[in-house]
Amino acid sequence: MNLPESPAPFRQPTPSERPWWWRPEAADGAEVTLTGDAAEEYGDKRFANQADAESWVGEIWADLAAAGVAAVTLFELERQVYGPMSLSA
Repeated sequence: MNLPESPAPFRQPTPSERPWWWRPEAADGAEVTLTGDAAEEYGDKRFANQADAESWVGEIWADLAAAGVAAVTLFELERQVYGPMSLSA
């Protein structure tokens, strides 16, 4: 009897598989390190494409602002695509 192969173990996508990410910034342009619930919810998010990254930030920008983020900059791997983009209303 042939049994199906075991499923591959779950692994996080590599940066090359999800190269798009946002850098949270303070008003002076310094990178902001998210802490607490904000770090768990929004920290280190990566996306497969630019549209997904932009959609995500469009949905949660007010939460990022409430966590002390003044602006965000979009990157594809290490290449800055655009920003900083203000999160003020």
